[in-house]
Amino acid sequence: MKVKLSERKIKNGVSLFLEIYWGYTKDKNGKIKHQREYEKLNLFLHDNPKNRDEKRHNKQAKETAEKIRSKREIAIQSGKYGFINPNQRKIKLLDYFEKLMEERKESKGNYGSWDSVHKHLKKYCRENTLLSDVNVEFVEGFKKFLLTEKLTKGSKRLSTNSASSYFNKFRTCINTAYENELITKNPIQKVKSIKGEETKREYLTEEEIQQLAITDCRYPVLKRAFLFSCFTGLRWSDCNKLVWSEVHDEKDSSKIIFKQKKTKGQEYLEISTQARELLGKRTEQNSRVFIGLRYSDYMNTALARWVLKAGITKHVTFHVARHTHATLLLTKGVDLFVIMDILGHKDIRTTQIYTKIVNEKRKEAINKLPKFELNISFDD
Repeated sequence: MKVKLSERKIKNGVSLFLEIYWGYTKDKNGKIKHQREYEKLNLFLHDNPKNRDEKRHNKQAKETAEKIRSKREIAIQSGKYGFINPNQRKIKLLDYFEKLMEERKESKGNYGSWDSVHKHLKKYCRENTLLSDVNVEFVEGFKKFLLTEKLTKGSKRLSTNSASSYFNKFRTCINTAYENELITKNPIQKVKSIKGEETKREYLTEEEIQQLAITDCRYPVLKRAFLFSCFTGLRWSDCNKLVWSEVHDEKDSSKIIFKQKKTKGQEYLEISTQARELLGKRTEQNSRVFIGLRYSDYMNTALARWVLKAGITKHVTFHVARHTHATLLLTKGVDLFVIMDILGHKDIRTTQIYTKIVNEKRKEAINKLPKFELNISFDD
């Protein structure tokens, strides 16, 4: 990028203007196309100045023009005042969102959510909508679109939490574009997020865990992994990718040292003797511990049938095992900050959500007390 002060002869003298050179692009045939823009300065010079006043005018005009040129160059380099490379202006919103989506392909759950947002964006905006077209009105419109349009397979509106999650991914897209200087203004900063509703976190009781432990499951590896998550709090993604090199057996204890797939944080997790038993016999260092465990409809169906077979009517997903572990620790009086560390949370507020579950259990316990016939008097 280069900003040059140029002159052009006009009828009554010389006009000063800025030439902004952005570089060049090549088409498929290798033909070069230079990218230039021009800015009028409304400054004029006397052609062949004849006296002191005209010379002074020319000098002051050139000095003013040079100051403007210098400021414009700094402004363009810092992305201010709406200047942006013409090549970047041509980036389509849908293409850019898809690029960010593909970067998340390894995380199936996250990728699927980004894919859903991409499909909704395609319904909301034109195919040729550019990143530079996204303004506050566009953002507010997409927010309303997520909240009011019938976007589910059953032609129903999205839940508030789904709309909130999708809007946050769109927010990430625009924030990333701004951070990478692909847009000069960030309209997303002026629009409030969709506030999600607090959902009930399902969990299993000790009795229900016991029932699952003695009930057969179609896929034994699924049963072992689920119970291991109940005993350790590990997410499905971390159970799925766990390899034997991350399992460290010591004389009288075991631990796993791994990097969380979701947060990328390095974790050191002590595991109980029963949790270690669920891992089975050690094999090659780079081999997966839970061979055959995979995210699929038939695995999810098998989990639901296993739970029902155990006489449990709750809606149980694999993540319920993580909730169960946190709830068990709280009911056993484990300190909240210790639980935060075990679960790998970065914010104590995330862990505090589980205290509400425990409080609900306490209320249930109190309500189970028998009612007695009372014959009392308040007269002293």
